[in-house]
Amino acid sequence: MQEWMEKIRKVPDFPKKGILFYDVTPVLQDPVSFGNVLEAMAAPFERKKIQVVCSIESRGFIFGAALANDLGAGFVPVRKPGKLPWKTARQEYDLEYGKDALELHIDAVSPGQKVLIVDDLLATGGTAQAALNLLRKFNADVVGASFVIELTALGGRKRLDGIEVRTLLSV
Repeated sequence: MQEWMEKIRKVPDFPKKGILFYDVTPVLQDPVSFGNVLEAMAAPFERKKIQVVCSIESRGFIFGAALANDLGAGFVPVRKPGKLPWKTARQEYDLEYGKDALELHIDAVSPGQKVLIVDDLLATGGTAQAALNLLRKFNADVVGASFVIELTALGGRKRLDGIEVRTLLSV
């Protein structure tokens, strides 16, 4: 695991000054590292009978679609407003300087379906919490959430109370 963790590129001042961006693209370029990450993300949820992997735009799609395949589950994208072509439900959430929202097709999940939320990074938890709240509107059984990286100092895990949260790398 150390091998792929060292491949994560740290980019200072991106997308704005003062932010340290964790770039996972070097991991994606190496099929062995990418496979190891997917295997590690899937392992805690293999026996949970996940029916749907729900991933958050945009890097979450990369991991989520592959995990859905590995877990024998369907894949559902959660997108920014105006990106989905059919009827959607919407969940707004607060940002540091304003608001944003996520949308999901109204027929994307059914009540009681076992869902896993997937994204590349857990920071403040606002986006993941919005996805969780959106899925709960449909009475989905959100089993857990899986992330490649967690920025522990930002406390995002606390916003996902009530579900199992797994991360591969905590910084």
